[in-house]
Order: sequence, then C-alpha cells, then structure tokens
Amino acid sequence: MTTDLKIVVPGDYPPQIQNSPHLDRLKGRAEFILNTDRPKDMADKIARVAGAEIIMNTRGSVTWGEEEFAQLPDLKMITTCSIGTDMIDLEAANRHGVIICNQPGRTAPVVAEHMFGLMFAVAKRAAYLTSEIKKGAWPRINNLMLQGRTLGIIGTGAIGAEVARLARAIGIKVIAWTYNPTEERAKELGVTFKSLDEVLSEADVISVHVKLTKKSRHLIGTNEFAKMKPNSIFLNGARGAVVDTQALVTALNSGHLMGAGIDVFEEEPTPPDHPLFACEHAILTPHCADMTPEGVDLLNGGAVDNVIAYLEGRPQNQVS
Repeated sequence: MTTDLKIVVPGDYPPQIQNSPHLDRLKGRAEFILNTDRPKDMADKIARVAGAEIIMNTRGSVTWGEEEFAQLPDLKMITTCSIGTDMIDLEAANRHGVIICNQPGRTAPVVAEHMFGLMFAVAKRAAYLTSEIKKGAWPRINNLMLQGRTLGIIGTGAIGAEVARLARAIGIKVIAWTYNPTEERAKELGVTFKSLDEVLSEADVISVHVKLTKKSRHLIGTNEFAKMKPNSIFLNGARGAVVDTQALVTALNSGHLMGAGIDVFEEEPTPPDHPLFACEHAILTPHCADMTPEGVDLLNGGAVDNVIAYLEGRPQNQVS
C-alpha cells in the first residue's frame, strides 16, 4: 500500500459512498479514511483531512473555501460525489492550486425522471388532494392535463435535455432558454430556443436546470414569476439559490401559480419553519432527485473514476 498518499472522505452522512463496491478499486493506491458522520465544526473538518492529498466530498453540506484551503497545504484534489460544485469556492481552490472535479451529466436520466414525477404530482394535485381526503373532505378542483401543453426549460444541459426528451415523448411542446443557444443544439434537443421572457410567458410549466453561479443567483424572482402564465407550474431541479424563495412563496400563496415542485432549497437541510411548508400546492423533496440505487451507484463510481484519473496523471471533469 502507498501509505504516503492519503485519500479522505470527510463526512459521509447520510450514507452515500460507504459500503460501495467501487471503493475496492482504490485498494493499494493510498491510505483511505472514510468518516461516517458529519464534521462537528471547522476545526473537526480540518483535522479530518489534515495531510490528505485527495478529498472525496460526498455531501454538499461539507463545504470548502479560502479558510479551509489556507490550512491544507497538502491538498491537491477534491472530487465531488455530485454534478454541482456549489459547496466549493472554485476561485479559492484555483488560488491554492487545488484541482476540483465533478460529474457533469452523470445522473441526468435519474434527476430528469424525478423532476418529471414532481411535474405530474403538482399537475394532479397529489399532495393536496391526499391531505384533504385524509381530513374527510371530498374536494372538486380541476387538475391539469399535461399532454398538449408547453414546457419551458431554463438551462439545457444534460438534465434539461433529458427533461425535454421525456416531455416530447408524451406530446408536450418544449421551448427553452439557455445562455448560449445555437440552431444545432435546438435541433439536437427538439426544442425551440426563445428569450427568457418569452419562455416565462408562453409556458404552462417552467422547469429550471441552470448551474448556480453569481450570474444565475436569484435568476427567478418576483418579476419573473409575474411574467408566468396564471395557473402555471414551477419546478426547480437546479439549486435553491437560483430562485428567490420568498418570491416563489408569494406567487404560490397569491394563487398566481397552480403549484410548484421543488427538490432544492436555499438552506439545506431546511429549517422546520421554512415558508414553503405552509404552501398547500407545493410538492417538496429533500434534494434527493438522484437518490435511487442507480443514481447513487453512478455517483459513487464517478467519484472513484475521478480519483483514479487524477492518480494516473490525467485529471478528468476538471472545473478548477
């Protein structure tokens, strides 16, 4: 075993990669340390990874920024167990010469299916009607037929592209907005690219799938919700901070939106008094769109692939 090289998983809770058969591929390559609980504080986090050249970050709640990098001179590489990298300050990583690798598009089919499920749950008022029936009520309220409607996708990366494919398969028209639209991409996806305002005003369902950046933070706010059709559906499968939460709550409570399907939040885990919890027509899941056996296995395998590629001198999926 190469004992002078250390790989650390700093906080694998809830369980993600522990017990994964993919870890067997790292045997003999380095000292491997896996922590099955979250760090208690900054000092605990730093102590866990002290001396590590590689961090396998399996949980987005374990974050890395300037303060951490400054205390970890041996750190050379972090791989996420995710597509997103918002738990890492990429500019700080770059300043300290730390390579950051993610897994772009790896679980796109899994996440897209989850978002499709949220869309149907909202359109059929599944949570609301279940709650009312349990109270002894028998409500008469219209649902929404999705076939023949228009879906507006904001962000046409791997997940947005797969959502478009699923939607077209059942007869939903798809329009989209992206930062860099091309005719070739539109043809490949079978969508029509339009301006953001046009997508918001023409779609019956809006599904958001952009990366969280300084540019996309609160991309969807009060003005954007006001432009959406009355009785439309809003879905967020990107990151919580892409949407102004209070603006979404206002749009729901005013009745302007039919409902919302949300898998991501500005604060995770969510506090018990989160304002979306009081919205009758919000379907909420705890950032678990890729949490299927298939999705977990894909992410675990991808994280190990990234480590092995780095060890072999050919870093892949590098974002910083």
